[in-house]
Amino acid sequence: MDEAAARHGTGAPATDRSSPAGFVGCCRDAAATSLQETRTAWPGMTVYERFEQVVALLLTMLVAVLIAVALIHLMLTVLALVLSNFINPIEREVFQAVFGMIMTVLIALEFNHSIRGVLERRHGIVQVRTVVLIALLALVRKFIIIDVANAEPILLIGLATSALALGSVYWMMRDQDRRDAAEDGASSTSAQ
Repeated sequence: MDEAAARHGTGAPATDRSSPAGFVGCCRDAAATSLQETRTAWPGMTVYERFEQVVALLLTMLVAVLIAVALIHLMLTVLALVLSNFINPIEREVFQAVFGMIMTVLIALEFNHSIRGVLERRHGIVQVRTVVLIALLALVRKFIIIDVANAEPILLIGLATSALALGSVYWMMRDQDRRDAAEDGASSTSAQ
């Protein structure tokens, strides 16, 4: 049993995610696992839970297509910049455009990850932490692509205030989760 398989608690060797075939296989396995779990749980679900599962599955597929298209567009853009010798990290516009596209892909990946959590029935539809994290990522993307020299000061103040507020909310939720986990750990040890 290899190290990755030991970490995941399986006897099978882990898929090598560094190769394209390994990544596709990993995605295929994750999708097959989600579908199998949904099929197994389907008879015990209410009509609305079934509706949620179908919507989450369709959204996952649609967002996955969008991620693939955005990633292909990003790769073609970077390849064109490299081949034309136009890529120059000193040029702010090129840097902003490329990293803006990268952040867009990361935001979509995080969004799709949260939808997969619904499919795997780890949590309900709306997870405040995920919404706050996606909003923070979107703000970071905005900070990367904004032209500070031409931006209105009130826009910069608004973005900074939003980032501070969202960061504070995320920190408070994380702190509350730690306290809840400590209380759960203390109550489970005292019950034994």
